[in-house]
Amino acid sequence: MSFPLTFWEIGLAVIVIILLATSEILSPYHGETGIVIEEKRLKMVAIFFAMLFMLIVLIRVYQIIALP
Repeated sequence: MSFPLTFWEIGLAVIVIILLATSEILSPYHGETGIVIEEKRLKMVAIFFAMLFMLIVLIRVYQIIALP
């Protein structure tokens, strides 16, 4: 039995985690960081990549279940 996720998908998951963590660190509740990044855009990109990863995982689960 092979591992169901490829390195590309695992890499995408790592990018999602990094983007979500960065967007939370840059949250206004954590104080001033001195980093000039648009927080709203960063959070939207993180959410987009998270949704993309979830879609890929759902497709892989479907392939594993439906296509023997």
